[in-house]
Order: sequence, then C-alpha cells, then structure tokens
Amino acid sequence: MRFIHMADMHFDSPFATLGQNEVLSQERRLEQRKVMKEIVEYIKKEDIPYFFIAGDLYEQDYIRKSTIEYINGLFKEIENTKIFIVPGNHDPYIKNSFYKQYKWNDNVHIFTNKLECIKCENIDIYGYGFNDFYMKNEYENIEIEDNNKVNILITHGSLDNGKDENKEYNPLTSKKLKSLGFDYIALGHIHKKSYNDYEGQRIVYPGSTISLGFDELGARGFIEGNIDEKTKEISLKFIETSAKTFEETNLDVTDIESWEHEIDKINNTKFDNNKYYKIILTGKRKFEINESKILELINEKNILRIRNHTDIKYNIEDIAMQNSLKGLFAKRILEMTKEAESEEKTEQLLEAFEIGMDILNK
Repeated sequence: MRFIHMADMHFDSPFATLGQNEVLSQERRLEQRKVMKEIVEYIKKEDIPYFFIAGDLYEQDYIRKSTIEYINGLFKEIENTKIFIVPGNHDPYIKNSFYKQYKWNDNVHIFTNKLECIKCENIDIYGYGFNDFYMKNEYENIEIEDNNKVNILITHGSLDNGKDENKEYNPLTSKKLKSLGFDYIALGHIHKKSYNDYEGQRIVYPGSTISLGFDELGARGFIEGNIDEKTKEISLKFIETSAKTFEETNLDVTDIESWEHEIDKINNTKFDNNKYYKIILTGKRKFEINESKILELINEKNILRIRNHTDIKYNIEDIAMQNSLKGLFAKRILEMTKEAESEEKTEQLLEAFEIGMDILNK
C-alpha cells in the first residue's frame, strides 16, 4: 500500500514570527494553499490511494470558511484517494469546528477523540484526535483486530517528551507504541521531521509542512510511504515542497570598520530568493550595532531579523586588572554582570562598558 503522510500545516496561521508585516504573512498563507495543491497534484500524478493528515491542518482561532472550501475543493480532485484526518491541539474536534460543522467530500474521514478503526481492503486504519486544546492519552493499550492486514495508526501527540508542558498533548512513548504492533504510526505535533532515523522506522513525524518561523529551519514537506501487504516491509521518502524556508546565516564583523561597511557587505551578499533569513552577527565589533537600523537600510527584503552575538572590542578581564580609572570601571562592571538577573541585562552592562571605554580613550 502507498500513502502520503503530512501534518502541521496550520492553515491561516497569523505567522507571528513575521511581526507586523501583513504582506509577508499573507504571502505565507498563499504558500500554504500552493503547497497543499502541490501535494494533491503529487497524489494525482503518482496515483496514491491513501492520504493521512496527522493533525493541526488549520488554526481553529483564525481559520476562514473560504480556506476550508479551498482545501475540500482540492480533496474533490482526488476522489479515488481515501483521506484520513485526525484533529490536533490547534484544530480540535469541538462544537464550532469545521470538522464537525462542514460537509466534507465523501472521500474524507475525520476521526474524533474516540478511537475508531476504519476497515479497508487488506488494510485497517485506526485513529483518534483531540476534542479540546489539550488531551491526555486514553489509548495506550490499543488491540489490533487482524494482524494479517496492514495496520495503521494515525494520531497527534508528543513522543518521548518528559517536559511537563507536553503531558497534556497526548503523551506517547516509543516503547509502548512499538509494542502495539502497528505497521506504520503516522504522527503530528512535533514540527521536526523524523523518518529513516533507524532501520525499519515505523513511528514517523513528517514535520511541519511549511515553516512557521526561525525555530523550524531547513526543508519542509511530507512523507511518501510504501508497505508491502504480504511481507510488511516498509520504505519511506521525504518529498520537499516549494515554499520558502527559514534559514540562519552568520556574518563575522571582526574586519568590518563601521555600520556603513556592514550594510554594504550585506547588500553585496548573494541570498536565495526562496528563503527567509536571520543574520547572526559574530566576531569582535568595532562599532555600535543597531539591529533595527540595519534592517531598515539593507536592500534584501528576505532578511527578516538581525541578531547581535558579537563580542565587545575590549577585554574587560584584562582591563579590570589595571591600577587605573579604566581598571576600576571594568572591575565594577564585572561585579555587576555577576549579579545580573538575565543575559539581556548582562549584554546591556557590557554595552555600557564599551561606551564608557570609548569615552575614556578619547
């Protein structure tokens, strides 16, 4: 059996990482539509019989009916493909959910929070999802009805994560899931893809279909899988989509003499038009860095953030050893940094030291 597995599209997300730039936010929402169409076109071209959507297809608080109609319209184009959706924590099966209120195409099956088994030819598909924005795992001991068939489980949850904040997002463990005997477990919720990490991996996250921000770097897409119905052997591959990705790149400012020189260097750097960038400034700075001013003056509009990770140009420890006014000043700043309650406060103190040293050196 061949299938496509995607998750975490988050249709109509406000894309908070893009700040107040509504033009870029709208561009991302259009890319969501484009990518879903790409997936449907791939299913058409490859004649894929099963399509698994493992939660967070859309954002409950922001989703528009027109977007749902667009998605369902695409589903109508693949009427021979059986589509299975589990609601996630961002699109739970609640009273006013489009999962509950909207008339979906006949080839679409939407699971609820109650475990259900859908019987297909030679394949049984189990699934359950969220009926609220939080959910504890009530289905640790699922029993497979027919081990001679290919058995699939689709759900949305947090795998092997001991953090307290994840214990209300359908917590799962690899050990328990493996013991259930499923031939493939299609997961959503974690936005980092996990497939073919070890031989015969059957518990899979495809990752977010489109990056939501700089905490989701690199390629995004979906999983194509194939399970031999007789031997149960599995093969998986990741299909990258065309949407812009988020990337980080470092710029060493050690040999840059001024902020004008820095802006000139950025403007003369070749950037990929299909990526959004965060530039991290590193090295020893020789000038005051104003991140917002740099963003304002550079030409490249795909650079969304500048982060200053540079070191000050003075060695504060060495200067603190001097028997002079500069030494006393450095020593006092060092004492204050040890008492600082945050990294931001420490950085502010070091910037103040740098400015003070510039004045004392005049």
